[in-house]
Amino acid sequence: MNMIALNTSTQPRQAKRTTVKVKTPLQAKSKVDNKPAKPSANSSTPAKRLINTKHLSHDKWLEIRKQGIGSSDAAAACGIHPYLSMLELWMIKTGRMSADIDESIEGYSPLYWGNTLEPMVAKYYQEQTGNKVRRVNAILQHPDPDKAFMLANLDYAITGNDEVQILECKTAGEHGAKLWKHGVPLYVTCQVQHQLAVTGKQAAHICVLLCGHEAKIYKVERDESLIESIIEHERLFWQYVETDTPPTPDHSESAARALKLLYPTPKPSSKIDLREDDRANSLFAKLVNHRMSIEALEQRHDQIKHQLQTLIKDNEVAIFGKGAISWKRSKDSVGLDSKAIAKAHPELLTQFSKTKHGSRRFVIIND
Repeated sequence: MNMIALNTSTQPRQAKRTTVKVKTPLQAKSKVDNKPAKPSANSSTPAKRLINTKHLSHDKWLEIRKQGIGSSDAAAACGIHPYLSMLELWMIKTGRMSADIDESIEGYSPLYWGNTLEPMVAKYYQEQTGNKVRRVNAILQHPDPDKAFMLANLDYAITGNDEVQILECKTAGEHGAKLWKHGVPLYVTCQVQHQLAVTGKQAAHICVLLCGHEAKIYKVERDESLIESIIEHERLFWQYVETDTPPTPDHSESAARALKLLYPTPKPSSKIDLREDDRANSLFAKLVNHRMSIEALEQRHDQIKHQLQTLIKDNEVAIFGKGAISWKRSKDSVGLDSKAIAKAHPELLTQFSKTKHGSRRFVIIND
C-alpha cells in the first residue's frame, strides 16, 4: 500500500510519495503482503451497470441497494465494521429497519458533510496528483452470476491512468480521524477491495480529509487472497438474507440496537423452555460465569480505587510514573424538584405530563 502524505497548508503542488508497509488481517485470516497483485480470471471483465443513478430518487436507490451487498456494506457483512454489525445490516437488507442516517439535519449529520465535501476532496486530489476523475452514475454489479449479490457505487473513476483506476473520497471528523492514525482502517480497505472485486480493476486511491484541514492519499492495490476472503464472508451473509435467518449477534451497540427493534415487545406471561437445549444451557452458564467474574473484578477495582483515594486525600490531581488521576469536584447544578412541584401544583403534572415507553430488561434470575 502506497501513501501520499498531504497537508493542505504546507505541501507543494507536487506531492511526495512514500511507501508504507501494512498488514491488514480480515478476521485473522487474510493479509495484504504488499506484493504486486496478480490479475484474476475476471480482472479484465467489466462490471455490469445494473442501473443508471443520474436521475434516480434516493428512495429508489435505497431499494435497489437491498438487492445486494454494496461496497459500503462489505465490512459489516464481514463482521469488521466499527459502527455497523452484521445483525443490523441484515435488518436493513431484509426491510426490518431503515439505515440509521438522517440527511435532513444539515450541518450536523456526518453524511451531510461527507456528501458536501466530496467534490472538494476530489478536486484537491486532481490538483495534487494530476489525475483526472469522472463520476460513475451507476450501481455496478459483479459480472459473474455466481457473485451477482456484490454491488458497488464508486465515488469516481480515474481516467487515463494504467496504475490506478478508482478514487474513493473520505472525510473524517475528530473521532473518525483516530481510525486513520496508522493508515487506512481495515473496514475501508474491505470496502475498496470489494470495489476492485466488482469492477475487475487493479488499484484504487483513497483521498481522506481529516478534521477539515489535513488530506492524505493512499494507494490500495488489488489483493486476490483478501478478495477471496471477502467474497466468502459476503456469500455467507447473503445466505442469511435470502433465508431470512438472523446472523449471530456480536457485542456491539449496533447489535443491541438491532435486537431491540427485532424483538421490541414480549408476549404477556409467555415462557420458552430451553432446558433440553444444550447450546442454550451452555450460553446461560457462560453468562452467569462472566457476570460473576465482572462482579469480582468490580470489587477489586473499587478496593484499589478507594486505597488510592486515601493516598490522594484532599488533592485534586495525583501524578504517577505512567499517568495521573484527577479527583476534582464537579460544579454545583440546579434542577427542578418534580415531586415538590407535583405536590404544590398537581394540575401541572396533568398539563405537562409525558409518557415514557418502557423497554425490555434483561435480568438473570437464579434458580
